[in-house]
Amino acid sequence: MQIEEQYIKRCLDLALLGAGTVSPNPMVGAVIVYKDEIIGEGYTSPYGGAHAEVNAINNAIAFYGESEAKILFKQSTVYVSLEPCAHHGKTPPCADMLVAYQFKKVVIGCLDPFAKVNGLGVQRLKDAGIEIVLGVLEKECQFINRRFFTRISQFRPYVILKWAETKDGFFARLDNVQKWISNEASKQLVHQWRSEEDAILVGTRTALVDNPALTNRLWSGKSPKRVLIDKNLEVSTNSNLFLAKDSDLIIFNALKTDWNKHLKYIQLENFDLYLPQNILYQLYLMDVQSIIIEGGAKTIKQFVEAGLWDEARVFVGNENWSEGIQSPKLPVREIKSTLVGDNELKTFFKD
Repeated sequence: MQIEEQYIKRCLDLALLGAGTVSPNPMVGAVIVYKDEIIGEGYTSPYGGAHAEVNAINNAIAFYGESEAKILFKQSTVYVSLEPCAHHGKTPPCADMLVAYQFKKVVIGCLDPFAKVNGLGVQRLKDAGIEIVLGVLEKECQFINRRFFTRISQFRPYVILKWAETKDGFFARLDNVQKWISNEASKQLVHQWRSEEDAILVGTRTALVDNPALTNRLWSGKSPKRVLIDKNLEVSTNSNLFLAKDSDLIIFNALKTDWNKHLKYIQLENFDLYLPQNILYQLYLMDVQSIIIEGGAKTIKQFVEAGLWDEARVFVGNENWSEGIQSPKLPVREIKSTLVGDNELKTFFKD
């Protein structure tokens, strides 16, 4: 089991290389081992491209040549962090490919909860006489794909709350003047997070006071879809949110629906009724797998009170303000605390 865990850990490391590019697919890593030596490895390509198993096989073929690789495969074990798919999507079933190459054994981290795969990939391999080991580092494999699992099981994106607060627990000033709490290293880390998630959301007050663009400027990678809650369309079309065209801007409002290139207005009936639920379901229908809720305090509080959050990342700065808008309160204790420069980063998980 120890050697199996070692190779599955390698699969997890590879899987994470697909962060920010594979959604709404899961992040998957695959390793091919022949006589205790890795002969091929790969991870899921950007959405619509080859899956991890295909890339691992092609990696081995590129090195050994197709004829030699086919001989090695028959005595090799494939390690993969998620169950091989068993259906035709944008690519053919990976389980069928593993059968065709006559691999000796497949070690799988966890099952895929998607209805067209769940257990079917494993069964297809078993029916072909391939030895199966299932559930190696299962919790770790499920954790890295918590976004995918949430979308499949709860029909909504995975929700990450993010904010910065002072040492004495204040979120923003009372006078509608922007004042930074987090340091430069924390800002850069936030931009890395943006590159890894599908969307980022703010409310009207944050858009008016901070005038953010919500693009990814301090890190490489894509900018997320920007989401604005603006019931009465108070935010000017000359604001940074509208002027930036790096990605879609989705405006949930009570007045109109209109899609024009990167601008997407979505009117919600009974706007104030089940607002977080309606927003997340609309985003789910748009294939948004994960979202960062960045503010303001009222917006974050709505999602917390609705129980619609999964993870929270809270920066604690060095200042005490004595007054201001109180930071949101979470009904759970922090899971871990780390330092980002001279800021403390607290991480919370709902369950």
